Amino acid sequence: MFVPHTLSIALLMMIMSAICWGSWANTFKGVKNYRFELFYWDYAIGIFLISVALAFTLGSTTNDASSFLNNVRAADRSNFIYTLAGGAVFNLANLLLVAAIDMAGLAIAFPVSIGIALVVGVVSSYALQPKGNAALLAGGVACAVVAVILDGKAYGSLSKTSGAVSRKSILTCLVSGILMGLWAPFVTHAMTQGKFLGPYSIGVFFTLGALLSCLIWNVYFMKHPLVGEPVNFSGYFRGPFSGHILGLLGGAIWGTGTVFNLVAANFTGVAISYAIGQSAPMVAALWGVLAWKEFQGANRQAKTFLALMFLFYVLAILLVARAHTSS
Repeated sequence: MFVPHTLSIALLMMIMSAICWGSWANTFKGVKNYRFELFYWDYAIGIFLISVALAFTLGSTTNDASSFLNNVRAADRSNFIYTLAGGAVFNLANLLLVAAIDMAGLAIAFPVSIGIALVVGVVSSYALQPKGNAALLAGGVACAVVAVILDGKAYGSLSKTSGAVSRKSILTCLVSGILMGLWAPFVTHAMTQGKFLGPYSIGVFFTLGALLSCLIWNVYFMKHPLVGEPVNFSGYFRGPFSGHILGLLGGAIWGTGTVFNLVAANFTGVAISYAIGQSAPMVAALWGVLAWKEFQGANRQAKTFLALMFLFYVLAILLVARAHTSS
């Protein structure tokens, strides 16, 4: 099993996870006239398939107890349940986040949801696995939360007018953020308690939990969407071929980032790895600036918020990385 043996390699994998988590949504931007609930089926299949592929390659480089299949045979059954449950929790959080973005806009939904997720995920994971300097980790999380807020203000400044934000949309953001932060402690438990699961095994069963839970969460939101009209399965089969390919690609990108984050966590601890991985909004903002020209013609205030956002994310990464070496 390939795992990092130095902080520099682990840090590179954590940064790669942030890049993947902040980039997968570009695949949905490339699909026209295709509902997200339908796109999400291919996305969920994609995250599972890439996790299996990485488990049988990077996770099986040796035939010792840590290799994927040997680890699966030896691990406690309870840890499989924790991992599957973590995947199901993530999946619900992700679907709610997309709905919140539709209802409240990126400027509100992303800062509220990801900010809450960052704090909940790091604090709960650190409580289960106190690895790293707590003060530096807290400082890094604080900088990341500030960066997420600045990211929202930057997007908000793109428009001089802002409509009223409904109570329903704010509640959706809050629930999404709490759930998005709660999948990390499920994974932490499975990676640290009893005969634990290795990072590649976690990746496979976590994404399997997400895929299987689509039969509950995604089916429900297809029939009772928070935004838009109900959709039928027939729409999936009539969907564009490019939509299916991009859905699988989006899932593969997110799944790769997740496995990399879990593998890095094997070295640094889940709290530190999760904190750096949640730099994803910075990556998403970069795509918005460079690829989608979302800030073209933006006012000075928006550009200032954007610059400060990048600065605080860099500080967050440096503090969290230092938290490991100072532990």
